[in-house]
Amino acid sequence: MKRKSYFAAIAALAAQCLAFSSFAFAQGVTAPAGRGGRGAPAPPVSTHEVNPDRTVTFHLRAPDATSVKLSGDFVQGSPDMTKGDDGQWSITTAPLNPAVYNYTFVVDGVRNIDPSSPMVKLGDRSAESMFEVTGDKPAPYDIQPVPHGTVHINWYQSASLNALRSIYVYTPPGYEDGKAKYPVLYLLHGSGDTEAGWVDVGRANLILDNLIAAGSAKPMIIVMPYGRPLPDVMLVPSAGRGPGNADALFGTDLLQDVIPYVEKLYRASAKPDDRGIAGLSMGGGQTLSIGLTHLDTFHYIGAFSAAARGNPEEQFKGFLAESAAANKKLKLFYIACGKTDSLFPASQALSDALDKHEIKHTFVASEEGHVWRNWRNYLADLAPKLFR
Repeated sequence: MKRKSYFAAIAALAAQCLAFSSFAFAQGVTAPAGRGGRGAPAPPVSTHEVNPDRTVTFHLRAPDATSVKLSGDFVQGSPDMTKGDDGQWSITTAPLNPAVYNYTFVVDGVRNIDPSSPMVKLGDRSAESMFEVTGDKPAPYDIQPVPHGTVHINWYQSASLNALRSIYVYTPPGYEDGKAKYPVLYLLHGSGDTEAGWVDVGRANLILDNLIAAGSAKPMIIVMPYGRPLPDVMLVPSAGRGPGNADALFGTDLLQDVIPYVEKLYRASAKPDDRGIAGLSMGGGQTLSIGLTHLDTFHYIGAFSAAARGNPEEQFKGFLAESAAANKKLKLFYIACGKTDSLFPASQALSDALDKHEIKHTFVASEEGHVWRNWRNYLADLAPKLFR
């Protein structure tokens, strides 16, 4: 299959243009005269400024709007913005910790991305804008002057799903110049994301570049598949949330189609000691259901804010009953969740069950909730522990 980002790039551009045009139409924004438009030049639609005290000021010019609110993963609810005499609405947040945040504007009840922001989080159902509050030193996910790996977009025919699907694959710096085989981490996205999520939003490639350059993580391949057994939403509309056995169908695709494809196309080690599986939210639940039932395939497991709400004694009965075998095969079982995440009780219950059955694992209880800034940090914490 060709490794080509053409369709994904066109789809992403189209989504951003559609979101902007819909927003601009609602606000009466017109193109500059003499450049294909018929109205007067419009001033900037919106912007945001990160202030020296790490507060953030948002602006949005919407003179005809009667209500503008700010929504994001850093504010409670959707606070009102204040309208100025020039038709520009504004609001300043409380000081924020260094991180990447998501936000949207709610204009007269309609949620919109920021049409002037180049950082857009595209999901399979919605889109949000993003901004970064930087710290005194680079974050693990920031681009830094180090050797960089390559992100490939691959199309493969899934025999189990009878569909053409895509996967994102990260190869580490120096991969193209060598002949050695590499360990592989299969990294799964959440329910609102696509196979692009861990690169476009999670910055997994930059995290690994920085860790590898620092000598903290072993060079590895990262494979990021699409987690739903549906047509790829970057090319055709989603047909729904999928059948009731969606996770089982995805598991079959991963085990029978994705892994053989990757091991044929890339210099990927096929040893269980060189394979890991990890994921966030929906992908964390898939990681548990697939990984804990295939210990001969994966010896490293990472569940981030895992979507597993049931009784772990019932859900993972077979795994828990074979504690000696689990401890012998698993090199690392990593669980992490934010304390204010609605899924935290499930992660805590799983950790307690593992303790009861004396299965070795690591449980990280971080601050905050169900947010990408946690998941980036979890990957940065997990990667140095892999394939040791």
